[in-house]
This record gives sequence, C-alpha cells and structure tokens, in this order.
Amino acid sequence: MSITSSNETAARSIASDFGRPRAGWRLAFYTVVFEADTRAGRAFDITLIGCIIASVAVVIFDSMASMNARFSGLFNLFEWGFTVLFTVEYVVRLACVRHPWRYARSPFGIIDLLAVLPTYLALLVPGLSALIDVRILRLLRVFRIFKLGAYVHEFAALGEALSASRRKIFVFMSFVMLVVVVMGTLMYVVEGPSNGYTSIPVGIYWAITTMTTVGFGDITPKTDLGRLLASIMMLLGWGTLAVPTGIVSAEFTARRFQLPSMMRTCHECLTEGHTSDAGFCRRCGARLQSLTPMPERARKES
Repeated sequence: MSITSSNETAARSIASDFGRPRAGWRLAFYTVVFEADTRAGRAFDITLIGCIIASVAVVIFDSMASMNARFSGLFNLFEWGFTVLFTVEYVVRLACVRHPWRYARSPFGIIDLLAVLPTYLALLVPGLSALIDVRILRLLRVFRIFKLGAYVHEFAALGEALSASRRKIFVFMSFVMLVVVVMGTLMYVVEGPSNGYTSIPVGIYWAITTMTTVGFGDITPKTDLGRLLASIMMLLGWGTLAVPTGIVSAEFTARRFQLPSMMRTCHECLTEGHTSDAGFCRRCGARLQSLTPMPERARKES
C-alpha cells in the first residue's frame, strides 16, 4: 500500500510542478507518459524500463574489446535505435506538459537529456585525435540507468526517506569527519613520516579507510601506540556503519504508517481522487481498472 501511495503522491507532485493539461491530445499523452495507474501507463513504464536496461547493457558490452570486435556494427545500430527512442520520449514529455521549460530543468529532465546528448555530441567531435573524448562521451550514456528512478517507485520512497533524514545524516557525517581528522592527526604525530604518514591528509586518508573497514593496507602503523589507535578506529568503524542504516530505516518505518490511502485515476474521463476500494468512477460511472491485489495478510500488516 505504501508503494502505490508513493506512486500517487509522485503523480500529484508532477502535475503541480509541470502542469497537467486540461484536454486534447496533450492530456492523452500526459496520462500515458506521467501516470502509471492506468493500463496504458503501466505498459509504457514497463516497456521503457526494459529499453533503459537494454541500452545500458549495450553500452557495457560495447566497452568489452572482444564483444566490440565481433558485434560493433550491431551495437552501433542498437545504440542509435535507443537514442532515437529516448529522443522521441524526451520531446513527448516536453510537449505534453504545460510548463516544458520547468520539466527540462528538473532532475528527471536533465537525466532524460543526458541519456541522448552524448550520442549526438559524439558526431560533432572531429578527427582521430579526439577518440578519447568520444570514448568519454560513450561512457556518459550510462546515465540512462538513472531514468529508472522515474519508473521504479521504491526509488522515490528511498529518496523521500533520505531527504527527510538529511539533517540527522549531516550531523552524523560531521561527527565522522571530526573523528577522522583527530585520529589522522594523532597518527601523523605518533607514526611520523618514517612509517609512511608523511602529512596530516595522509593520516586522514588512513583514518577514513580504517573507519570504513576498507583497509587497503598501503599504510599501516608500526608502533605499539599506533596499533592501539588503529584498533580503536576499527571498533569505531563497526558502530559507525550501522548508524546511517538505522536513521534511514527509522524514517522508512515512520513514513509507512503516515502515508495516506492509495488514490486512483479513471481511465475513461481521467478524474482523479478515487480511493483504493472504489469500484466505479464517481463522475462518469465507468468501472475502475483493478490493480494487482495485495494478499490479505500483507494488506492487514501494512
């Protein structure tokens, strides 16, 4: 229930930010492209998710020398096909909202642009000397994976939880930075340049890798006091990793019991605001499309 509620909340936010058309072909396209609680909207989202994953897979396989040598032409064909598809999608999104420039400047609008721009920019890079630049532009196409955030509703729920926890996370990160600066400075004083700690930034680097339990091993303490400090940092690292997880998990739990009931849209007259248990549209009387029902036990638990 929380996922579908998040879906409806996101739809209302998009309508208020970018402007929902009132009638005509723009409203029909808007319903399919931006609203996922109708059959056409769900089909559009599922198709687009498949295209995004496939396009990213093409970029990944194309970066492998053995695959590129065998299927270079096929990869190029797929790449241009996906580029044209995402370009049409981007233009349709701009055309079917009442505030296209506002959408173009939004995070999802920028991501949509980044999904197609590198392919066209690669055509404008002339000469063999620019092959490295072309390669970088090709890698930028992986930004398409961020388009999934617009269609997978759990991404939106995670973003809302992180946004609501940002002050707690900021305080926590400030504490972590204080600890690594102090411990890095102590290690610089205790170990010194002779043991590899040539400066305070190097000591801070060691403190960060130790606290996060990464431990590259390129710099290690040699003195007994230094090893004692390292042991303290390792123990602090265990507790440190659990704190942000607890903050975000607590926010998820709080939002689960605060989200309103799911609201639905009539696929005939596009009237919004129907509750999750409504069977017919309150305006035109058409039967509302049923979504995939939740198991009775899961419904009671949610």
